[in-house]
Amino acid sequence: MERTGPTVRFSGLLAAATAAVLAAGALVATAPAAGAADVDLARNGGFESGLDGWSCTAASGAAVSTPVHGGTKALKATPAGSDNAKCSQSVTVKPNSSYTLSAWVQGSYVYLGASGTGTTDVSTWTQSSGAWKQLTTTFRTGPSTTSVSVYTHGWYGTPAHYVDDLTLVGPGGDPVVIPAVPAGLKTTAITSSSVALSWNAVSGASGYNVYRGGTKVATATGPSATVTGLTPSTAYSFQVSATNAAGESAKSAAVTATTTAGGGGGDTKLPARALVGYLHSSFANGSGYTRMADVPDSWDVINLAFGEPTSVTSGDIRFSLCPVAECPNVESEAEFKAAIKAKQAAGKKVLISIGGQNGQVQLASTAARDAFVTSVSKIIDTYGLDGLDIDFEGHSLSLNTGDTDFRSPTSPVIVNLISAVKSLKAKYGSDFVLTMAPETFFVQLGYQFYGSGPWGGQDPRAGAYLPVIHALRDDLTLLHVQDYNSGPIMGLDNQYHTMGGADFHIAMTDMLLAGFPVAGDTTKVFPGLRPDQVAIGLPASTQAGNGHTTPAEVNKALNCLIKKTDCGSYQTRGTWSDLRGLMTWSINWDRFNNWEFSRNFYAYFGN
Repeated sequence: MERTGPTVRFSGLLAAATAAVLAAGALVATAPAAGAADVDLARNGGFESGLDGWSCTAASGAAVSTPVHGGTKALKATPAGSDNAKCSQSVTVKPNSSYTLSAWVQGSYVYLGASGTGTTDVSTWTQSSGAWKQLTTTFRTGPSTTSVSVYTHGWYGTPAHYVDDLTLVGPGGDPVVIPAVPAGLKTTAITSSSVALSWNAVSGASGYNVYRGGTKVATATGPSATVTGLTPSTAYSFQVSATNAAGESAKSAAVTATTTAGGGGGDTKLPARALVGYLHSSFANGSGYTRMADVPDSWDVINLAFGEPTSVTSGDIRFSLCPVAECPNVESEAEFKAAIKAKQAAGKKVLISIGGQNGQVQLASTAARDAFVTSVSKIIDTYGLDGLDIDFEGHSLSLNTGDTDFRSPTSPVIVNLISAVKSLKAKYGSDFVLTMAPETFFVQLGYQFYGSGPWGGQDPRAGAYLPVIHALRDDLTLLHVQDYNSGPIMGLDNQYHTMGGADFHIAMTDMLLAGFPVAGDTTKVFPGLRPDQVAIGLPASTQAGNGHTTPAEVNKALNCLIKKTDCGSYQTRGTWSDLRGLMTWSINWDRFNNWEFSRNFYAYFGN
């Protein structure tokens, strides 16, 4: 969240993944002679039929007539923002077989590679190619591999590049057949509103469909999924099927599960649809200062912005009202406390938000952890607050090299934050409200990148909120990711989505609710949250941050997520009818904008 104007912090990954990708360049190999039975398996590798057979990110790829290496067409792909202009296709191959991948390229930083090989994925690249240059690499498929993805891409911020005459030479794959029925379906975790499932992986499957009572309710790329939005103390029946390009298997044998009683997971008597806003209490900006007593009753959760540390690593958090010199209309401490009590008497929740754009907090030591617990407790007690909002931004959270599993983090700043919040929850009990407002860089980007990556060199902050969210999911009241000040993010459809319209909010929210494999690893799947734990974060006005979304587009996003209508090209993995609501930066900016955001919220939900 910002004190002043919008700031986009998405460039950190641009150079960050370079070391990992450049390291893959060492895999370049001289192509062996093709065997007598080998054939070229790439479809439309000369791009003579445009992009037929190819899938390109965003609008980055197009077939052009000049320059070309052979024939009449070549691929032109242009990186933009955080889109590296990747074009790929899936090719059917044989297990335990050798293949040679080759393409002619022109441009700076052009990459050629293959993934899903079942052995070691490969890539090669050229740093600078003024003329056409051939890239070649080889790989061997694993014992159960029947398809691989071949791809080309450029690098962030570089000019357009060209690709032509791409070939994949090796034994032709057997026709794809419908996969077998999954076996071993079982429950792995049950709450009052969700059931986690797992099953045995099926050879040749590219995905799975999960059914509840015969109705498909979720899809998964790996052998696990979490079905959310369930009713407490209710019995459900689940089945799963396997899918690939040939079709869908029959459904598995059913497994039944009964959800537990009670709300669980930080349910603190919020309304079914909640409106969350940040109140600039400790500073002023162009939106003007708003007194607590002047906040309309439409706001269900009010986050006081901000509590900030005495130093980045101290853990000692301080909060005070805006100075009179900066905010001439600021109320007194007594008036502020009385207004908080009045809001709480009306059923509202008032929290202290820690961090923001300027409040970098790194709990790198146990001393900082303990200071955090002590100082945050003092703020909560002084003002009689209902809980805590974690708005750590910038360099507050990052993952140490080698910390690669969100389920068991080892980085001190992550481990100590989790421990500190659990201590606060234990101190204040079940009514303690816990919310989080991370940026997309720290959450959804984890679908592609996590920490410094398997080779090191990536931005260690990528996906760094995931272990915190996961460890605290049973205590979490609301997660409202900031769907603004963000670069393009890849969704579960493996396409990039750009902020500012309904599509971005649909894709980003669906990821939180359906869950996703972290860094593409299907053995490390971040389970989806309950819909009542999720709100969509948006700026209240064009002045509040990059990525402002008009009320009409906000409503489209809500229609898609809650009703599965107005979805556009993105299809959600479920119908999230219990989505909790909306968050905005900020109450002050909404007031500045004639309350457009909050008025639209209540017009939509009919309150």
